[in-house]
Amino acid sequence: MLDGAMRRLIDPPLNRTGRWLAARGATADGITLLGLGFGLAAAGMIAGGLPGWLALVPLLIGRVLDGLDGAVARATFKTDFGGYFDIFCDFVFYAAIPLAFVLRDPQANGVAGAFLLAAFYTNAASFLGYAIIAAKRRMSTTQQGEKSLYYAVGLLEGTETIVFFTLLCLFPAMFPAAAMVFGGLCLVTAAARVVLGRREFFDAPSGRD
Repeated sequence: MLDGAMRRLIDPPLNRTGRWLAARGATADGITLLGLGFGLAAAGMIAGGLPGWLALVPLLIGRVLDGLDGAVARATFKTDFGGYFDIFCDFVFYAAIPLAFVLRDPQANGVAGAFLLAAFYTNAASFLGYAIIAAKRRMSTTQQGEKSLYYAVGLLEGTETIVFFTLLCLFPAMFPAAAMVFGGLCLVTAAARVVLGRREFFDAPSGRD
């Protein structure tokens, strides 16, 4: 919901930094992988019981790098693999943080963490499935910035998820309640995409597995 407004705010400085990094030999895929490394480091710190505010440092660095990889690609050249690798690493990160909180305290966080991961999976399926059909129909959008995949808008997007993870790092004791609420909103987002997909894609027959 907030990604479109956030992109308009952060894209100009990211693009300037991306051009600077590209001129010095940085590659978009390398920055994507580095960003994932910082995200997984944050997950490891959370799972290990370190203070959440400490884990927030690599988490946010990883998210900045996730924005910079696209900026570097735009300053050099974009590839389909780069877009695929970026979304793959994003979903690895999104799974790692809830899992880290479950490992941190399985008794307190296990049920809520399982529900949140299931909701993330459901939401991801709605997002990627929509993108596949949109690509088949040659649809395009730049509401969330210039992307390799079609980004269907939703109630919860990347910006809201990072805010959620930030709050969890600062207040880890709120994980069970917050995960249930956020997971529920993810399911609402997924359901809304299915409704939108029926409206957009129901006009022509197609094969079905």
